[in-house]
Amino acid sequence: MKTGSEAAGNSEAKILFLHHSTGGLVWKGGLQELVEAGNPSLTITEQAFPKSEPYGWKNYPYDYWNIWVRNAGKPSYQEEPTLEEITDSYNVVMFKHCFPVSHVLPDTGNPDVSSERKSLENYTLQYAALKKKLHEFPDTKFIVWTSAALVEEVTSEEEGKRSREFVDWVKGEWDTPGDNIFLWDFHALETEGGLFLKNEFKNNPKDSHPNEAFSEMAARCLTARIHSILEGTGDRGCLTGK
Repeated sequence: MKTGSEAAGNSEAKILFLHHSTGGLVWKGGLQELVEAGNPSLTITEQAFPKSEPYGWKNYPYDYWNIWVRNAGKPSYQEEPTLEEITDSYNVVMFKHCFPVSHVLPDTGNPDVSSERKSLENYTLQYAALKKKLHEFPDTKFIVWTSAALVEEVTSEEEGKRSREFVDWVKGEWDTPGDNIFLWDFHALETEGGLFLKNEFKNNPKDSHPNEAFSEMAARCLTARIHSILEGTGDRGCLTGK
């Protein structure tokens, strides 16, 4: 249902951005100032999710599934807000995974939605359950980042290919035009079509956090993508915001 999504472009939009360190760098790249510039009815708030304590510093597909699907409802689960709580206060929710999500292991042939193992077979089950849950809130727009990439020095070509396969599945199969879920293709910005974080975007060879220049560029692209979604053109616009 897109009516609630489109309506937010013409009324107050309250955005909650859930993230860890990579998202924090994009936030520091000027995201709040860019998003809110000249529009008093649009606000964006950031929050670490999940916190390091008591849940743990993990924001992978399993963790969103665990908090929002398996433990849905009120009150919070291990001091982390459920979607029922979040959507009481925000009509746009943006979330992401940190770069260890791209350490994708080979499938075992025994997919398990309740497994923390980072694999395509588990990710796809967890995302399918998340999609069903997000659809329970048709008046809320959800903006999901594609996976943050790793630097080549800390991973392998096989992991890179599996990570790219997950991103392609999210874009090509999981995302459905006409619903309340939208993507921002962060992986494409970081890799420019490759498997790894590009050299010019690195802090150092073994650090998968992007550098300041990239983070500022990403903040501008994300702002454009957010505005496109709020204006009701999110299914037609470029997924990177470039």
